Amino acid sequence: MTQTTAIPISVDEQPWILPNKGIVGMWCLIAAEAAIFMIFVVAYVYYLGKSLSGPTPAQVLELPILGTICLLSSSLTVHAAVAALRKGTVRRCTLALAATVVLGSAFLLTTAKEWHHLIYEIGLTIRTNLFGTTYFSLVGLHATHVIVGLLLLTAALLFSLSGRVTEHHAERLEVLSLYWHFVDAVWVVVFLVVYVIGR
Repeated sequence: MTQTTAIPISVDEQPWILPNKGIVGMWCLIAAEAAIFMIFVVAYVYYLGKSLSGPTPAQVLELPILGTICLLSSSLTVHAAVAALRKGTVRRCTLALAATVVLGSAFLLTTAKEWHHLIYEIGLTIRTNLFGTTYFSLVGLHATHVIVGLLLLTAALLFSLSGRVTEHHAERLEVLSLYWHFVDAVWVVVFLVVYVIGR
């Protein structure tokens, strides 16, 4: 009869826990959305300078500094909201969420103002030339993602204001913050490609 020796288990070892399904799902969504954005960015770069008629990016585009500052700052505030909720300070989380919504809305307003100028004062539309087509497609795709993120953040803010958010919801808010960070990161690429390199 053979004896088997039991392998001692360390008391310090923590049991393996499955990653949060929401966070894994959001990372999968981000990967898919990043691929879509990459297609639009490549198309913009490929057709850059190939328009047969004006206007050109250098003639009509100005650096959206204020909007960029607002959007990138909103990444800090949404991170602060998640951190506050993890510590159980719901009031700070609510304030940070409100700041995120305000900053995101300010970015959208600067985009709307730019589009109004381009369409109604310059006459650049999605049909004008290749630049108009690729510009409105890429920047419009990003703006759509900002709108979706703002709607979700506003819903989270309303839940927080009504007292329905507790520290137990921190992981759910983190899932939303991942999406918002992705939207901000994409804007860095769009800003560099459209407003810096493309001009």
